Formats: sequence, structure tokens, C-alpha cells
Amino acid sequence: MTAEASVETLEAALLARAKRLAEEYLSRAQHSRDRIIEEANERLRLREEREILAAKAMAERVYRRQVQASELKLQGKLDRLRWEWVQAVVQNLSHQCKVLATDKSRYLPVLQRLLAAGAAAIEREELIAEINQQDLGRLQETWKTFAAEAVSDKRVVLSSEPLTCSGGVRVVSKDGRIRVDNTFEGRLERLAEELHQSIMERLFVPPSGLHG
Repeated sequence: MTAEASVETLEAALLARAKRLAEEYLSRAQHSRDRIIEEANERLRLREEREILAAKAMAERVYRRQVQASELKLQGKLDRLRWEWVQAVVQNLSHQCKVLATDKSRYLPVLQRLLAAGAAAIEREELIAEINQQDLGRLQETWKTFAAEAVSDKRVVLSSEPLTCSGGVRVVSKDGRIRVDNTFEGRLERLAEELHQSIMERLFVPPSGLHG
């Protein structure tokens, strides 16, 4: 074999080797490219999933906040409505007490019971009764009989100073240390919590068939 032929053979071998290497590197590059694209697509998919989940979570939080805000707003309205209704009932009751005080035949027996209850609550033999101007005019002349019918075991003196109230009586020990306020206003104030609870129960009883 001549030197020229040997060179040509060597060149052909080198070209073939270079071609194989090029194809090998090209194949590796193609695999790397595919892997990179696949990984990028996977990262993109995961990112999209995270963003979707985050958006859903944000939407859920926004929705919950809106629902909570609506519930709080509704609860506030209901609380105000309940309070208005309770106040309306209390005011009506106060009005009814005032109406009762104008009906002598119905009112005086009630006043006697209030006097008896107040006197029984004070462990003293001598007491003072304080009533309003209207009742003073009604009872000043007949007080001894009126008081004796209500409280037979104690002496109850009628104060000449009128009390500011719509009706009822305030019973005071002779030394002034003990007082039982059985005026309409005093009793309503003491019974306010119980009265409000009773009104709430009556106003907001669930309709039958709608329990739990």
C-alpha cells in the first residue's frame, strides 16, 4: 500500500470516527434537550398546580371572610332587632304599669301586696312607706286601715313626702338603713335581666318542627 493510500485510509477512519462521535454527542444532546424540556414542563405543571391551589385557597379565604362578614353583619342586625323588640316590650310593660296605677280598683290590691312584700323583707317592727303624690291623695286619710290589711304584725307609717315613681311603694326601716324598693320602676330594674330573658324566650321561640 502506498503512502498516499494509507493517508486516505487514515482520513476516512478519522472522518468515520468523527461522524460517530458527532452522532453520539448529537444523540446525547437530544436526550438532554428532551430531559430538560420534560423537567421544565414538569416544573411548569407543578407551578401551575401550586398557583391553582393557591388561587383556590385564596378564593376560599376570601369567600370565608365574606361569609363571616355577612354573618357578623346579619348577627348585628338581629341583635339590634332583638334589643329593639325587648325595649319595646319593656316600654309597653312600663306603660301598662302606669295604666294600672290609674285604675284604683285594680291598683290598690296590687299596692297592698307590694307593701306586704316590702315589709316582710325588713326585720323591723316599725317601718315607713313612701308612695307617689297620686297615692298620697288616695290613701292619706285611710292609710292606717289600708296598711293594717296588708301588714298586720308591724306598724307602717306613711311618709308625707311624695316619691317620684309611677306606682308602687318603697318601704324603709325607721332608722333609714334598710330600704326595699317595690315601686314599679324599682321592681322593673331589679327584674330587668330575668324580664329580658323571658321576653327573648317568648319572642324567639323556634317554630314547632324546626328544632335541631
